Amino acid sequence: MRLLLTLIISVSLMACTTQNQPELKVQIFQTSASGEKLTELKSEEAKDSVNDTIELFPSSQFQTIEGIGGAFTESSAYLLNGLSKAKREEILKAYFSPEGANYSLTRTHMNSCDFSLDHYSYAPVAGDTNLDSFSIAHDLEDLIPMIKDAQSFSADGFKILASPWTAPPWMKDNNDWYGGKLKKEHYSTWALFFSKYVEAYKEQGIDIWGFTVENEPLGNDANWESMHYTPQETAEFVKGHLAPQLKKDNIDARILVFDQNRGEDLEEWSQALLTDKELLPLIHGTAVHWYASTFDWFPDNLQNTHNLAPEKHIIQTEGCVDAEVPHWNDDDWYWSKEATDWGWEWALEKDKPLHPKYVPAFRYARDIIGCLNNWVEGWIDWNMVLDRQGGPNLAKNWCVAPVIVDIEKDEVYFTPLYYIMAHFGKYARPGAKRIDFQCSDNSLMTTAVLNQDGTVVLFVLNMDNETKQFVLKKGNETTQVSIGGSALQSIIL
Repeated sequence: MRLLLTLIISVSLMACTTQNQPELKVQIFQTSASGEKLTELKSEEAKDSVNDTIELFPSSQFQTIEGIGGAFTESSAYLLNGLSKAKREEILKAYFSPEGANYSLTRTHMNSCDFSLDHYSYAPVAGDTNLDSFSIAHDLEDLIPMIKDAQSFSADGFKILASPWTAPPWMKDNNDWYGGKLKKEHYSTWALFFSKYVEAYKEQGIDIWGFTVENEPLGNDANWESMHYTPQETAEFVKGHLAPQLKKDNIDARILVFDQNRGEDLEEWSQALLTDKELLPLIHGTAVHWYASTFDWFPDNLQNTHNLAPEKHIIQTEGCVDAEVPHWNDDDWYWSKEATDWGWEWALEKDKPLHPKYVPAFRYARDIIGCLNNWVEGWIDWNMVLDRQGGPNLAKNWCVAPVIVDIEKDEVYFTPLYYIMAHFGKYARPGAKRIDFQCSDNSLMTTAVLNQDGTVVLFVLNMDNETKQFVLKKGNETTQVSIGGSALQSIIL
């Protein structure tokens, strides 16, 4: 009886304390399985029975946010060119305007990739080691117009990270688009290729913010364009060729290494590259992908990578719902545990537990939150736009994008994944600092940032079906918040 009385008094005191504290003014935007899409919620009356709390500590800060965004691919650009002007502008405005997702960090491919219409290179002439024939004319039809039109909708601009899938076959030891390695005698020519690419794009009014040395240097079993490096070969190329060439040509472009999946491979590459004292001053940091698991964001790997070189940076450069054909006008599918990925069938037996069926909307939100909480500074989605087949794709490697189009009918479908991305693109702005927090409800995933304009934004993901409530606290101010089941919230203070 005494214990029960003590408990009643404690709860009553907590309720009174909450009621007596100054009210925290917030705006709440929610996307959920029930149909909300970045919908602003009205404030509700406080409920004294709320016991869970999320407390924010803006003065305790971690990494600086570089940006959130997606990739410009030839496939996406080709599809946009097949739509009416009104639909094309609707998509680009949704991605790049302040009213839309406000993307700030993007990626594109140098030469062709799997999401191209065919194999191509800017330097197709074999033996042209001076790259006299170098030309980006191929990109003038689709890719460059998409980037330039995106620029016209962006108020603050966006950064572009460029990645090669492969050098032209004549520079490689197998003379093929797939697999193989860059011949040592062409290291200097390939470095010059990067420099010429920056200069050619600059002539089109497009600045390249940085590079990854190679997309997925461990390869992809020759399923699409690839070129293999070891960590030691990467270091040799950067130290002896790429960095000196960029310096010689006065090109201020950042270099990121690895650019493949978090997990064991990231550990191996980080140990090799981030302990190389000659390499470290030449690189911006490490690029990572998410395909090693449908649910695990590998926090230990990210923490270890950060700890090896705390002054360097980590950017997630690619992630998508792969091995799936998009579901058209079917929001429920994106909130259901039905998606599979390449690992569902193809992963090594020991890795299969990392690839269960998953909820696409949760996968995106979980990974972004998990990455931000473990030193990742930027998060880039893969294709911005695909068709109803999940292409076009020269490798028939069908995938899902946040925006799906039917160019024959001139129709556009903004999937729930678009709205998940928009939460972070709109409210975790470049220059923001990730800040510390405490959440008493372990079933909620949370992260928070302090933007340069002074706004604090808390992101909360509720993967359970039922509505949950918590007291949000910053300093001596509090408010009570309700988050729907299967929902993501951006709470702006």
